[in-house]
Amino acid sequence: MVALASAIGGGRGRSPLSPLLGCLLAVSFLFAAACAAEPPLPALDVATYNYTSFPDGGNSQAELAFSSVARIYQGALQVTPDTGNIGSYLDVMANKSGSVLLGRRFTLWRRLDDANKRQPAAAAVPPPRGDGSSNGTAAAGNGTGRSTPLVQVVSFNTTFSINVFHLPDSSPLPGEGLAFAIVPSRDGPPPGSHGGFLGLTNATLQGTPAAAASRFVAVEFDTLKQDYDPNDNHVGLNVGSVVSTKTANLTGFPLATNKTTAKNYTVWIHYDGVGRRISVYFDIRGNPRPAAPVLESELDLSEHVPEQGYLGFAASTGTNFELNCVLDWSLEIEVIPEKKSNTWLIIVAVVVPVGVAAVAVAAFFLARSIRARRNMERRQERLGHQLSNLPGMPRVFEYEKLKKATRNFDEKLQLGKGGYGVVYRGTIPAIDDPRTEGTMEVAVKRFIRDDSRGVSDFLAEVQIINRLRHKNIVPLIGWCYKKGQLLLVYEYMPNGSLDQHLFRRGVHEQRPFLSWESRYAIVRDVAAGLHYVHHEYTHMVLHRDIKASNVLLDGSFRARLGDFGLARVLDHGRNSFTDLNVAGTLGFIAPEYSVGHKASRQTDVFAFGALVLEVVTGQYALRGEDPRCPLLTDWVWQMHGRGALLGAVDQGLGTAGFDGDEAGRLLLLALACSSPNPGDRPTMAEVLQVLDKASPPPEVPPFKPQFVWPPEGGAHFDLSDIEMTGATTSGNGGGSSTAMATQDTAHSSSEGYFPVLSSGR
Repeated sequence: MVALASAIGGGRGRSPLSPLLGCLLAVSFLFAAACAAEPPLPALDVATYNYTSFPDGGNSQAELAFSSVARIYQGALQVTPDTGNIGSYLDVMANKSGSVLLGRRFTLWRRLDDANKRQPAAAAVPPPRGDGSSNGTAAAGNGTGRSTPLVQVVSFNTTFSINVFHLPDSSPLPGEGLAFAIVPSRDGPPPGSHGGFLGLTNATLQGTPAAAASRFVAVEFDTLKQDYDPNDNHVGLNVGSVVSTKTANLTGFPLATNKTTAKNYTVWIHYDGVGRRISVYFDIRGNPRPAAPVLESELDLSEHVPEQGYLGFAASTGTNFELNCVLDWSLEIEVIPEKKSNTWLIIVAVVVPVGVAAVAVAAFFLARSIRARRNMERRQERLGHQLSNLPGMPRVFEYEKLKKATRNFDEKLQLGKGGYGVVYRGTIPAIDDPRTEGTMEVAVKRFIRDDSRGVSDFLAEVQIINRLRHKNIVPLIGWCYKKGQLLLVYEYMPNGSLDQHLFRRGVHEQRPFLSWESRYAIVRDVAAGLHYVHHEYTHMVLHRDIKASNVLLDGSFRARLGDFGLARVLDHGRNSFTDLNVAGTLGFIAPEYSVGHKASRQTDVFAFGALVLEVVTGQYALRGEDPRCPLLTDWVWQMHGRGALLGAVDQGLGTAGFDGDEAGRLLLLALACSSPNPGDRPTMAEVLQVLDKASPPPEVPPFKPQFVWPPEGGAHFDLSDIEMTGATTSGNGGGSSTAMATQDTAHSSSEGYFPVLSSGR
């Protein structure tokens, strides 16, 4: 600049204008440089998602999108199927692909127009993670020196923990792998994406990476070597293909493990939208993030994924399989706002048709509301006609009278709640029942759903229980249907349900402890009621939900079978009922029903066996407190195999509180009813003979038999280590079943394991 000023002055001494010209030239150069530079990008907000675990029914259930085979189970995302609900490993686990994605669609990058280029800059960065690192800044340029077109790419940080569990007895090798992915759609894995395609692509899309359906970016955690893989334990960066553009061996970190206490790992993925760079860190769960990434690579998302996409997980299995679980997940990602238009012409063009559409929508909903009201009135009229023509139909109650009897359905009078309705205690005048003077107490069941399906369930239960007349069946007194409210009125059982006495916890701690004599009589009563609906009633009735909470106790502690909401009546000549879904409660569902969805007398007998075990042992059918043996049936069978069957009797009874012969009789009978194979279970007629001591208890093998599917013969697999249960309509307060392999780790000696043996049992 000084030389330039000197040249202007002719080189003969310093001109008085030289300082001024020099300043003007300097300002001009700085202004030109500023104009030539790319403008800073607008700041972005940051969205944060944090799932420390995945409980059933939590917020994560609504915020995540699951493919057909993925689900939440035991506090984790099961990206590919686990072994919790089907009876064959190969059927449920082999050649499957699944995905779990955030339901929100993110704008991952955008091209900026001139108006956006002139916005002020403000670095919007996701907050530091506590280890001194940052999530990266808002993308401010393309990081490669290019000026047109100017593209803004979001930055994000994600951290998650994974558990890859290999079942060596079922699959020789683990396979195939798990991936964190950015995909264009949340419709689930494409067809044929099992095996080495990780639920991301398939053989057709693999050959056409430019196809929109194949535009994805993923960080894979591979557990089975393909021809294009470096080994069977590595992390790789996949761009539109499962052939990784860059890989890194996970030496010292075996991804797939078959140990009882599987090793869990934490993954940190940092993507810098400014520098267009991705970094992957990996270590054992509980350790801090390592200083150096295990894999790092340049990556421009704007060149490889659509402008909008979804983030989440994908996984697959082949002929070799494993459990792919995500234990926790956090995500911080910059959010590009939707484009806003401020042109008044567009506003006018939109407002007018929107106003017209609003009027049309209002008219539509008004018409639909009128139709719905008329349909409800017609349903009420049809239902009243159907119920009035049922033979022996109990009386019709006025809705206002039942509302008053339950104090407007006061929650303090609530007796129980299930998938079909809520039961309340109420008091009605004796005139409603000539058998009782003064007033009488009733149980009012209020159906939750008031749609056509709810009406069908209501009518089905009424049609079944209306004609059941037995001392061990809860009697129906009457019904009510008004303005969509469906109500059934039953005789009130003052001693509540059986589970309140067996498992005295919380508000039920004051319930009296059941003596052995009462327990044996209750089992006999339930068997008599079940025999009635199976063999003595005009049509065969399958209850399909036998459990302690559905066994009610009257004032004399006589048991009555109730809640026929899942029951089905079979026509003459039919012996089973096939349902699309599996009904019942975990721990009480027969294995052949969970696999084939076919309910029969034998499936009710299986549930009866689980109920008898609860009555004798005082434990839940699902023993959540003992992860080594979570099923009560398996635990009692282990006791039987060790020659210590009476050690399973409820410890609270004491040595003088039970009859040893009767206890052994009930336990052997319950194990026979709980046989995995329906052909080996007794009928309810044979059960009553054993309970009446007219027949000896059944002979039960010391070890639990193998489950055979189909029942007439077929593929065999051993359920002694892992119990298969089906999808259910309800759970059990005692815990939940597990999908993991629970090894038989019972004590080698009976000392301490069977404490009652020392007291003479």
